[in-house]
Amino acid sequence: MTPLLAVKDLSVGFGKGAAVVRNVSFEVHPGETLALVGESGSGKTVTCRAILRILPKIAQIRTGRVLLNTPEGVVELSTIGDRKLRKIRGDQVAMIFQEPMRSLSPLHRIGNQVGEVLYLHEGASEKQARRAVLETFEQVGFPNPERTYRSYPFELSGGMQQRAMIAMAMIAKPDLLIADEPTTALDVTTQAQVLGLIKDLQRDTGMAMILVTHDLGVVANMADKVVVMHKGRVMESGDAEPVLRAPAHAYTQQLFNAAPTIPAMPQPAPALVGDDLILQLKSVAKTYALRASSMFKPDVLIHAVRGVDLNLPRGKTLAIVGESGSGKTTVARIALGAEPPDPGGEVLFCATPQSEAIAVHGMSKIARRAFQRQAQMVFQDPYSSLSPRMRVQEAMTEPLEIHNIGSRSDQKEKAARLLRQVGLSPDMLLRFPHAFSGGQRQRLSIARALMLEPSLLVCDEPTSALDVSVQEQILTLLENIRDEMNLSYLFISHDLAVVARIADEVAVMRQGLVVEQAPPDTLFYNPKHPYTKALIAAQPTPDIDRPIDLKLVAQGAGDPDTWPEEFRFDKTKMPTLTQLEPGHKVRCYV
Repeated sequence: MTPLLAVKDLSVGFGKGAAVVRNVSFEVHPGETLALVGESGSGKTVTCRAILRILPKIAQIRTGRVLLNTPEGVVELSTIGDRKLRKIRGDQVAMIFQEPMRSLSPLHRIGNQVGEVLYLHEGASEKQARRAVLETFEQVGFPNPERTYRSYPFELSGGMQQRAMIAMAMIAKPDLLIADEPTTALDVTTQAQVLGLIKDLQRDTGMAMILVTHDLGVVANMADKVVVMHKGRVMESGDAEPVLRAPAHAYTQQLFNAAPTIPAMPQPAPALVGDDLILQLKSVAKTYALRASSMFKPDVLIHAVRGVDLNLPRGKTLAIVGESGSGKTTVARIALGAEPPDPGGEVLFCATPQSEAIAVHGMSKIARRAFQRQAQMVFQDPYSSLSPRMRVQEAMTEPLEIHNIGSRSDQKEKAARLLRQVGLSPDMLLRFPHAFSGGQRQRLSIARALMLEPSLLVCDEPTSALDVSVQEQILTLLENIRDEMNLSYLFISHDLAVVARIADEVAVMRQGLVVEQAPPDTLFYNPKHPYTKALIAAQPTPDIDRPIDLKLVAQGAGDPDTWPEEFRFDKTKMPTLTQLEPGHKVRCYV
């Protein structure tokens, strides 16, 4: 059978340096999914960009051929002219990029950007394109396709932006889809539904896919063939089943060992109890007014958070999990005083066991300055949270300068000490952020957050963009720092395997409400709420015999009206959070 795409002996280099991709070869057949697996820097993305020749000018394809089987015959993508290549890009071969915010134009509405593919390649009218775009938006899981069509990228969450990129790549129904970490920014239920959607599209159209990922759970659910890359070379390749069941190469085995999974057997742990609470949220709600599309219509009220009550004991980790738009990041921002809660809500913070509680929601400027020394945040995207114009030393000492702490030499010495503590060298102080890998930048963000010696760290998806081996290192680092410095963590995540490892208690959020709350071992092995069950079912595992149960995911992640009677709620009526057993609360009618 003639392959749809054949990559033969491909080598790519930058400038006069050594090749970063060396002698890579593989084939993709119609309807087949080939997974390119490896850590950051292994050459996966460079290989895919070389297929479509969208490399930087400094890059060269030094050896090899890329052959695409088209209706007009076999075309060598590595040598054809730019005009012919433009006709193929986006139509016969489409690509989903890893970082949607850098790939979407900030000046154009989402609907127009997605529909542009149909204007360019199919000559569709505005009406035809709009109808196709809205249908695709509904397929990829946008709750309000019309609203998304009119939105700009900055008005969408990271997960929603990634869905828009997936819609843009899939709308022309290409013969080959190159997906570069397409689900990295998505929560697990959306990821499961998007993977199911891509599978359905492959079945209906015969589309082939090259899936670039570091998530072996995704590979186990999607791939027909696997190519494992490390430092630009292919370490192991073959059919997915034998590679996943019995990886032969030591590097492939290392990737499997680093993959986070929910433990097979629970390790009993008590629920979070105690009077020494560092953070309390009482009746916290947050409502936003969204401007109407017409001046004659009233503003739309968005209830981002509704009646959240949470307690975080000192030295412990409270995790908040849920899909994009569930309100978990809004809760984190309210906890840090970056957003005020609606009237009636309270946020109380105790810096030490002996100190009086500070009302974070009603602080003066002086109190806020003192509070910011005690509570810091580690952001999801370290590249965006570090200024590209500041060297590491400037970025790390800036908080000390703002709070007038220490001399310049003391500040520099402390920055060097914290770099060593997070596993980096003090020699890196004079570098800029772009000179670091994703995992190193996340370590820098953690070190910067520790400069003021806080007692509370809010971690907003700190490992979601990292490959499995780096993720393992960051989690170990966070655990060690927590134990050494007696830190308390409010940990925001959509990855249940990560939460199962680091959290002492988990609160599951859906549509601004906490729907279930318990220690990990109770929550993961005795879930009661249908949404919690969907989150657990959607968690991909690197086991080919444990595929994602899409029916269970669709039921729990669907509209609350479809849930069993005792769990249903709407904007006006909802059950209370009820304690079913010690430490286990579920939002249901008893």
